[in-house]
Amino acid sequence: MIITLKDIQKTYYLGAIDVPVLKGIDLEIERGDYVAIMGPSGSGKSTLMNLLGCLDRPTGGQYVLDGHNVENLDDDELSHTRNREIGFVFQSFNLLGAMNVRENVELPMIYSGMAAKERHQKALDAIESVGLTDRIKHLPNELSGGQRQRVAIARALVNEPAILLADEPTGNLDSKTGEEIMALFAKLSQQGRTILLVTHEREIAEHANRIVNLKDGLILDIEVLKDVAKVTS
Repeated sequence: MIITLKDIQKTYYLGAIDVPVLKGIDLEIERGDYVAIMGPSGSGKSTLMNLLGCLDRPTGGQYVLDGHNVENLDDDELSHTRNREIGFVFQSFNLLGAMNVRENVELPMIYSGMAAKERHQKALDAIESVGLTDRIKHLPNELSGGQRQRVAIARALVNEPAILLADEPTGNLDSKTGEEIMALFAKLSQQGRTILLVTHEREIAEHANRIVNLKDGLILDIEVLKDVAKVTS
């Protein structure tokens, strides 16, 4: 298992008020799986995504990520694990407007201290993998929404993370462009990437192998749409 969650809890302490958001999540995700997380507003899906992405810590339970017991890591170790193990794709793209496509894709490797020559080549390879070689010198405002999301995906993949974490990746796109992005995720899944996707759209979630349905901070059920063993074999 690349991810194991055991009795994960998250409570926010607001003065004298305790707000429990996750109330005991048990979940296992295999390497190469493609999992969508769904739930109504307030179900805890964004909180769960933040915990899975090492952007926050649980207040109870155990999270094992690719052999690392996350809750035992200090802040530096957590940051290192996040940069090495996880690639993020956000609804709002989060590209830097003053940097061109290649420069945006190189950012995670700058943070990890990679040498410039290696960094440039890996960025070129990642950009080619999402079909944007002809846009490499363009700034974000010179790209369509779908192209900007492809840049964000290339940036997420460039450090070859164990997991790709996507938070509403089609939320700012029209339906046709959203389907193109989901086709790219399908291709990445077929290549053996582990993908976790948060969405409120059923038709987007159905691209995944499994759908984890949350309600009131608990897993309501897990729908199996495809057998991951067959998908990755």
